[in-house]
Amino acid sequence: MADPIRTLSLPSPSEYHNRKVALISGITGQDGSYLTEFLLSKGYHVHGIIRRSSSFNTGRLHHLYSDLHAKPDDPSAPSGRLFLHYGDLTDSTNLVGVIAKVLPSEIYNLGAQSHVKVSFEMAEYTGDVDALGTLRLLDAIRTCGLEKHVRFYQASTSELYGGVSLSTAQGHTSPDSAPPPPPSKPEEAKAQDELTPFYPRSPYGVAKLYAFWITKNYREAYGMFACNGILFNHESPRRGRTFVTRKITRAVAEIKQGKSDVLYLGNLDARRDWGHARDYIEGMYLMLQHDTPEDFVLATGQTWTVRSFVERAFEVVGVEVGWSGSGNDEVGFDKATQKVIVKIDPRYYRPAEVE
Repeated sequence: MADPIRTLSLPSPSEYHNRKVALISGITGQDGSYLTEFLLSKGYHVHGIIRRSSSFNTGRLHHLYSDLHAKPDDPSAPSGRLFLHYGDLTDSTNLVGVIAKVLPSEIYNLGAQSHVKVSFEMAEYTGDVDALGTLRLLDAIRTCGLEKHVRFYQASTSELYGGVSLSTAQGHTSPDSAPPPPPSKPEEAKAQDELTPFYPRSPYGVAKLYAFWITKNYREAYGMFACNGILFNHESPRRGRTFVTRKITRAVAEIKQGKSDVLYLGNLDARRDWGHARDYIEGMYLMLQHDTPEDFVLATGQTWTVRSFVERAFEVVGVEVGWSGSGNDEVGFDKATQKVIVKIDPRYYRPAEVE
């Protein structure tokens, strides 16, 4: 890495951090929009990196960015403290330019190709954005001479653990050998924590594993305040429509209203730890307020199957789901009408599922 592009006259790291200037990649996403709300409420000036698109991609921010003529110094107008910059995690020069212009005290790297199933179909792009994009941001901080002043948050993921039962099983060291049987009950599975070995099971997980380790490496090599937040699944009404929780809730509403007939899903018995995104973004913020940079796991500690999520979602609209058949032929039906409302589509199976 070359020397910084310029020599800056900066206050001490603690004074610099008190400026409360945040830069968020992935600001238009679920987590980015909640984090923006939260930081604005804390008095921050928030800058976001958005990709150029011919269609509007800022829908989750419209309620914050409505008055473009608000005065920046008006505390009653948070939109006056929100700024968007065109950029991309694949463009190193752009990232250096944005950071040099903004001079952020905190950077939250939430930008990613985050759909696990899609990562199998777009593995190279996922690696470029999720893995190397993190490296580009870290190097941009150093290029701007801010490695001792910026606090950096890397959005890591529980997908790092992936096949944790495979990695920790006695004598099971290769993914090509026969895996042990899964625990018969969820409580038999050991909870993952900061010391659990990683075993990613998707290109997305592998890319995020690189991002985790490069963040940790730059922290140790250059003394940067860089944290990894290993977050388990977190959902909300702002979740993208292709993610399973949002897909289910939207389909249930449409079936109830007669706008749709059947919900198509993949692995009904996949288990996930689901929390709420609004809680998790506060955890991100708290990691960067810590005295020392560390890596943290955020989770609810409870797992549920996709099947149970479907049942509970239909319960909300007064429908009790029954099940019949097995494998790809299994269906869910409305017990009151016997109408089939859930079917399996093998296209939604992942090539490798987390354990």
